[in-house]
Amino acid sequence: MGMGRKSLKEDRQKEIIEAFYRVAQQEGVENTSFAKIAKELDITPSLLVHYFHTKEELLLGLIDFIVDRYQHIYQLEARKNISALEHLLFIIDNIFSRKWNELIDDGVFYSCFAFVFRDQRVRRRFKDMTLLLRKWLANAIQACVDEQQLEVVDVNQTADLIFVISDGAYYLLSMIDDPVEYEERLAGYRQQALNLLNLQSETSPLD
Repeated sequence: MGMGRKSLKEDRQKEIIEAFYRVAQQEGVENTSFAKIAKELDITPSLLVHYFHTKEELLLGLIDFIVDRYQHIYQLEARKNISALEHLLFIIDNIFSRKWNELIDDGVFYSCFAFVFRDQRVRRRFKDMTLLLRKWLANAIQACVDEQQLEVVDVNQTADLIFVISDGAYYLLSMIDDPVEYEERLAGYRQQALNLLNLQSETSPLD
């Protein structure tokens, strides 16, 4: 019985976080209040406080929501019997594509990131998220090494550097309006990631 209650609470919290995300897309994280989220959900602010006591708790929930969305980058839905290398190329294609930054609104992401400098709990949660994404990529690279499809000297460092390229890429790309320049730069960054993996430019076998 207790599990049922917990599940109901978690469902409600998820609804609230999704509403927080929608409002933040329109208003910005800094301008999103309990009152605005409650209005979005058509509930009273006091009910909202029952699930999240502070804005900080909401922010931590939003970071978990971001991690959850980013998992889609790594998941091959309904695809069986593919090699570790095909899976890795699928991930690289997703990291260096519009899919990556369409999963989470850039404005919301960078607004959340700003709290890293002001709030220790948000800082720790962001760090955990960042390291988790790198670990997932490192695992995918290691699987290729294990299957002898790839030669990489330092798997963890390579995963880290690919994300360093990715993070820097999207910082710059968020300021580029020309779609042709955007795609050209993105393709160039993807190639740099493939170079780190000792792979030549190639299209994903799953295209």
